[in-house]
Amino acid sequence: MSDQARAVEARSIQTKRLSMHTRMAGEGFPVLFVHGNCSSSAFFQGLLTRLPRGLRGIAMDLRGYGDTEPKPIDATRGMRDSSDDVASLMDALGLTRALFVAHSAGAGVVMQLAIDHPERVAGLVLEAPISPFGFGGTRDVDGTPCWDDFAGSGGGTANPDFTQRLKNKDRSAEGNTAPRAVLTGSYVKPPFKMEDEEAMLDSVLSTHVSDVHYPGTFSPSAHWPGVAPGDTGINNSFSPKYFNLSAFAGISPQPDVLWIRGTDDVIVSDTSLFDFGYLGKLGFIPGWPGEAQYPPQPMVSQTRRLLERYAAQGGRFHEEVFADTGHSPHVEKPREFERLVFPFLQEHAR
Repeated sequence: MSDQARAVEARSIQTKRLSMHTRMAGEGFPVLFVHGNCSSSAFFQGLLTRLPRGLRGIAMDLRGYGDTEPKPIDATRGMRDSSDDVASLMDALGLTRALFVAHSAGAGVVMQLAIDHPERVAGLVLEAPISPFGFGGTRDVDGTPCWDDFAGSGGGTANPDFTQRLKNKDRSAEGNTAPRAVLTGSYVKPPFKMEDEEAMLDSVLSTHVSDVHYPGTFSPSAHWPGVAPGDTGINNSFSPKYFNLSAFAGISPQPDVLWIRGTDDVIVSDTSLFDFGYLGKLGFIPGWPGEAQYPPQPMVSQTRRLLERYAAQGGRFHEEVFADTGHSPHVEKPREFERLVFPFLQEHAR
């Protein structure tokens, strides 16, 4: 670990695609930090300040979040609008290769970048990564869709009350759809308390709410639960209709992968409280067609299957599971996280 706190500098970088807001700290081999849905680069502030010598941390706000230019998200490209943005940031900074630390949906961004530009990825830390088949609407470890229109995924799966309160920048803690309640009850495992909760809430509330950002559009479906993906916005970009990382198993060269997750993650899980299949099974969404037609999405198992295929083709991955931890191990167990991640980054900084 570093022997003193690193100063973090906020900078806007003009790329060929858009202006990206970044936080930077340290000097040396570049490490790009990529955040997840409904957050921003602020989620990595603590990690940046403690980054070891010899590493240059660069955390960016993806399009639709924070202070990056809010260009629309074309979901029909999967997450390539965001992964191409990250590649363009590397170009603007003169970086041919980098290490990556990617959280939640950000892992999907970086794995897509690795599919398109494997030579640019020196090593990859996946923290609570989104499934390689996105979020919602698939039935098994191979990503088979429950319905042919991918109903149960996309922009229509977002809670409308949460979306409105996000748009209103509601800072209250009233009700379970308040952004603060989601942050403290789902991003981490209660009763964990964030020392910087207000800054983290600012990060959540920096999400741009619109049809072309969060959550995006949706289409009606004749299939349960009645909504299918639209073609714009972040939630549609990781619908399995458009998003499929199966090709990651065959990339060359093959960067080493460190996969870290919490045992009590309620967002990315084989029993996710944000997955319509699991919510239907629990009785929270009426009309569930049953386990045979629409089982809970096995998100973690899908990731493991892909990484096992990666290993079978010569790649290397290591899985670490943090006990009594939710969706954000780097926030909930920072020292344990850093004891694993910092040596990995130092080893692969070449």
